[in-house]
Parts: sequence; C-alpha cells; structure tokens
Amino acid sequence: MSARRRKKTREQDVTGRYLAGDMDEDAVEHAQRFSDRNKNAQQDKILKTAAKRAAAEATASAAGITDLESLPVGQVIQVYSLFSEVTHDGTLWLCTTRKTVNKISKTQIVVGDRVRFRASGTTDELGRPEAVIEQVLPRETILTRANSFKGLGQHPIVANADQMLIVVSLANPAVKWGLVDRMLIAAQSGNLKPVIVLNKIDLASEVDEATFAEANAALDHYAKLGAVTLRTSVDTRTGLDELRATLIDRETVLAGHSGVGKSSLINAIQPHLDLRVGEVSEYTAKGRHTTTSARRYPLDFGGPRSAVIDTPGVKMFGLWGVTRDNLELFFPDIADGTAPQWRTDSFRRIEESLPT
Repeated sequence: MSARRRKKTREQDVTGRYLAGDMDEDAVEHAQRFSDRNKNAQQDKILKTAAKRAAAEATASAAGITDLESLPVGQVIQVYSLFSEVTHDGTLWLCTTRKTVNKISKTQIVVGDRVRFRASGTTDELGRPEAVIEQVLPRETILTRANSFKGLGQHPIVANADQMLIVVSLANPAVKWGLVDRMLIAAQSGNLKPVIVLNKIDLASEVDEATFAEANAALDHYAKLGAVTLRTSVDTRTGLDELRATLIDRETVLAGHSGVGKSSLINAIQPHLDLRVGEVSEYTAKGRHTTTSARRYPLDFGGPRSAVIDTPGVKMFGLWGVTRDNLELFFPDIADGTAPQWRTDSFRRIEESLPT
C-alpha cells in the first residue's frame, strides 16, 4: 500500500472514531493545548532554567556554598558565533557559553567581558583547553552602538575599556566630523574617555589650506570640551611618542572609518602585533574592511592593562539611549552658545535622526 493511501486510511479511521463517539473530548482538548504550548516550549524551558539557576545561585551564595566564587576569572579577547577566546594567567581557553548565561545577563558576551569559566577537561584539535562560561561579571564600562541611526536596537561592542581612540585622517579618506561627534557621544555615554587622533597629517600639502585649517580648528575645539587630541603620521613618525604615552596602563578601543590608519598606528608603536592593514580603494576613496570582529591585543609596555581593542571599520554609528531630550547633554557648546557652525550643523543632523 502506498504511503499516500496509508495516510488517507489513517485519517478516515480517526474521523470515524470521532463521529462514533469513541474519542475522549478532553483528550482532544489536551492534545490541542499541548500543541499550542509546544510552539515556544524550548524558549520557555530556557527561561525557566535561567530563572531557577539564578535563584539557586542567589540562595547558595547567601548560604556561602556556591562554587562560582571559586571559578577562575578570565577576560574575553574575541567572540565568534559559537565560542569565545578567554585568557587567564597566560593561557588561552576556548569557551562555549551556557545558554542560561545570556538569558540572565540579557546581552551577548562581548570582547572585554570578565567571565567565570569552568574547565571541561577537553581540548580542541589544536590542543587548546576548552571550558564553559558560567557567569559574566558586572561591566564597568560599555561601548554600544545602535543597529540603526534611529536607535532601534542595542549592539554592544566592547566592555570594560578605559578609553576610546577615535581615529580620523586628514585625507584619503577625508574627515567626517559628524561621525566623530557620534563616536564622542557613544564613548561618553558608556563612561569611556575620548581621545581624538588626526592621522596622516603628512598629507597636509595634498589638501587645500581651508581643509587643513578646519581640521586644526576642530581639534582645538574638541580639546576645549575636554577631549584629548593628537596629531599623528606613521610616515614621518609624528606624534607616535605621545600616542604611546596615552595608551600606557589603559585598555583602549580603536574606532574610526576603514582606511584612516588605526592598525598602521598601532603597528608603528608595536610592530610585532602585525595588525592587518587595508589599502584604500582609488575608486571609492574608502578603506576596505580588514578587521571583521573586535579583538583585544595586549601591549608590551605599561603593565597588564595596556591593551588595544581593534574594531571593524564603522560605516554607520547609530546611538543607543540618546534622545532629543538628552542630546544637548553631549553638546555643552550648544548649550552655552560657543559651538562653531559645523558643530551646530552636526547637532541638528543628529537631532533629526533621533526618534521623536
């Protein structure tokens, strides 16, 4: 008998039993309820498990019997789709994350997170020890961008950094001060100290005087607002000592458009890191994206906290948690009437992009 004929026969048998009163209506209703309930059964199970786990850990912690406190604390240096690389006492661990951890913390693990992990006793094909992340410790700072200019979704990038190195170039590609303002807001709202670097100043002879004067005026204005500002060039070694001093004993996030020279600057002060460098397309005058995900790189100078976190080149920098009502807090020069015209224009563009 064909499969189609057997299916039709089973359907006729069930229909006949129902019409004859042989089927229990309660059983049918129960089956229906079970079907509806199973639509999100897996999600419900995860949420309930997370809640039970959190409650159990809280109870155990209060009683002093939890083992979480005894687990080693490592730092996430890179996140992939299914696992994270975590360093602890000079050893690199390959970690998966317990499903309930993300439910409890309500955000995905990001580079810079400090985590407690439990060794699994296994190694991967390269011999790296494997473990499971059991807890994410509270973040001291967080760099977050929205998934769109309208702020319609949070996208954490880096946790627990001290400062944000916002790199722009005098030319090739040209400076976009509006993007700088957005990055300043992102840094300040996440409690990171902003440092603005005007790179490639050796190209001053290739731009007109007005462009060079505008760039210098912008840096001077940002300095008055409290931001650290630097002028650098890898080719002429200009400003590299000042940059090196700025990175000592700090975890620094690198940010900026592709092609502005973030990786080149870091390679210049610590060559063995060998961060990938992307050429700038002559056709588009925009950098090719050479960094595909954030990664933490320790520096050889200044102590264990000296590190840089390389981030992908940013094409769009939306703002999370910024509204038209609080935007002026990030523009004190607008509030006191000292903003130059380009800052006023930047403020208006950002204000118009925010939801009402």
